[in-house]
Amino acid sequence: MSLIYFISIIILLVIFYQAYKNTKKVTINTIKVSHSKLAHPDLNILHLSDIHLENISISPEELYQSISKEPIDLIALTGDFLDRKRSIPKLVPYLNVLGRLNPKLGIYAVFGNHDYYLKGENFDYLKQTLEENGCITLQNQHVSLNMNGDTLNIIGIDDNHSGRSNVEESYQNLPDGYNLVLTHDPNLVLQMKDYAFDYLLSGHFHGGQIHWPKPFHLWKMGKLVRMNIIKGLHYHHGKPFYISEGLGQTGVNIRIGSRPEITFHQIS
Repeated sequence: MSLIYFISIIILLVIFYQAYKNTKKVTINTIKVSHSKLAHPDLNILHLSDIHLENISISPEELYQSISKEPIDLIALTGDFLDRKRSIPKLVPYLNVLGRLNPKLGIYAVFGNHDYYLKGENFDYLKQTLEENGCITLQNQHVSLNMNGDTLNIIGIDDNHSGRSNVEESYQNLPDGYNLVLTHDPNLVLQMKDYAFDYLLSGHFHGGQIHWPKPFHLWKMGKLVRMNIIKGLHYHHGKPFYISEGLGQTGVNIRIGSRPEITFHQIS
């Protein structure tokens, strides 16, 4: 019995070590979607989600080396930056890297459920840190940009998982144009049948993080999971939305059947 117990421990340690190594194997995905609203030939978006600074396995400089050679017009950050106040200073070097890319249309951020673990002045400190380092934060708000005569609406809808989303408020006085929605919890897409969007970017599920044999532990996180929609490009009522696997991890710093993700979206 003791030998079987010893062998079992060794096997578990090997699995755990490999699962930890998986957190360092960042996948870079390029997603192409078409549009009919913009005369601009291409819109290139860098999308990062679920950075989770307490458990991130890529350094700021490694991130820069991974993204600096790609054309980037706009950067979208879809929430879950961190859990704890003491992690906020660690965010600054990553934001500096994004600023070095100088995206001509700017950097836009929405918040996730983990960000709201911070309360009161601690959450304000996170928001201030983002804004002081070049990000426009959106909480049920939108920004409209002129792109060579076209209108690009960037609609930031607050976190649905923690009950902070307000789609109606986000769309208030929205001009006609190409509607890019940024939100953390992709389950929001199920509530948007009556709201026009051309592309929606989200995260939240980490691709399961431990996706073996199936991410049953995510079932409490909404209807999309039970529909086996937890990562990648999908369509709802003919409208495309994307779920990032996220760049960091939460809880135990391991991944099985998923990888940290950096995503480039080419809208053309």
